[in-house]
Amino acid sequence: MRDTEPTGSLPTHIHFSDEQAMLLDSAAAFCKQRSPSLTVRGLIPSESGFNPAVWDEIVQLGWTGLAIPEEHGGSGLPVGHLAVIAEPMGRHLLATPFTSTQLCIQGLVASGHAALQGRWLPGLGQGLIGTVALFEDDGDWDLGRPACSATRAGASVALHGAKTLVTDAAVAGVVLVSVLLDGAPALAVLATADLPAGALQRETVIDETRRSHRLVLDGIQLAADALITGAAALAALQAIRGAAWLLLSAEAAGGMAGALDVTVDYLNTRTAFGRKIGSYQGLKHPSADILVSLERARSHVAHAATLLNEGADAEVALRMAKVEAGDGLVFASDRAVQFHGGFGFTYDCDAQLYLRRGLWLQAWFGDAAHHRRRLADRLWPLQVAA
Repeated sequence: MRDTEPTGSLPTHIHFSDEQAMLLDSAAAFCKQRSPSLTVRGLIPSESGFNPAVWDEIVQLGWTGLAIPEEHGGSGLPVGHLAVIAEPMGRHLLATPFTSTQLCIQGLVASGHAALQGRWLPGLGQGLIGTVALFEDDGDWDLGRPACSATRAGASVALHGAKTLVTDAAVAGVVLVSVLLDGAPALAVLATADLPAGALQRETVIDETRRSHRLVLDGIQLAADALITGAAALAALQAIRGAAWLLLSAEAAGGMAGALDVTVDYLNTRTAFGRKIGSYQGLKHPSADILVSLERARSHVAHAATLLNEGADAEVALRMAKVEAGDGLVFASDRAVQFHGGFGFTYDCDAQLYLRRGLWLQAWFGDAAHHRRRLADRLWPLQVAA
């Protein structure tokens, strides 16, 4: 469906194809079957955090290669199609390295580096896990200002510093690392098999269904041709950022639906004073608020995906989606905990799984305050013009 926008305004249309609808139906059925609550909880103590057999099934379904160009063995679909897979993953808390791998893929695709694409993209489409290392201890969400550095040493490059919040690093085969080279951002493409012992250090994060590591770069050297530099590096970082905002927003929207499922099921089960507690206005109204917020988040995600698929400027739409979905999931999961009463505050209640996921997604790649500040900078000229 396409609406007509006034000249000079932000685009507001949404396009959702039959192909996307079929993907969504397939992903929803798969995630519901493969990721019930007991399975999610059973994977939490594991080292990898996911089931390799389920990952193999995802690879066979072609989801990992969905946004890889056809010349490298993928389906060649636009990145916006990934959102319809991420949403049911969030709804059912499916733990896989899907997002980490897709961010790595998008960085390589946008870089235009033919040699690196030829080396890594076919494998990533066939189940090789990838990830990105972009963040550091200063908490700066601006990807164009890495503090880690790279110095040239003949035909090789030496890396310095440390990265944090590197998801799925222990199972990844390749990682894209942002560094500062000759005063400008660059990306180093590292094969994790070449990392020295102790380079990866497990981190404790709020979402127990995820695995995150600190990556120490000191002492690591790589060939100069494993670097993405200049305009190509900036394009790769922008593509990673956009894909991250889209996938995290879609996952958060799915999480809202999952938290609402848990809440409504309990409200229709628990009885107090001879009535189902879902009949009380104090619980019905917040539940309705969650549903409205869920529909807003889905609309924002679909709009952002549409713009990305069309190659349009999607920054404003993506930031709005990240704010709406991230805050919405935290609210929905917090209400889920509260509505379960004393049981909601225990580890056995599934509501806390969604709250942990929500707190992680809300902050990762920038929290609401960060994005609102950037949105103000982007939207203020439009307000003045109006």
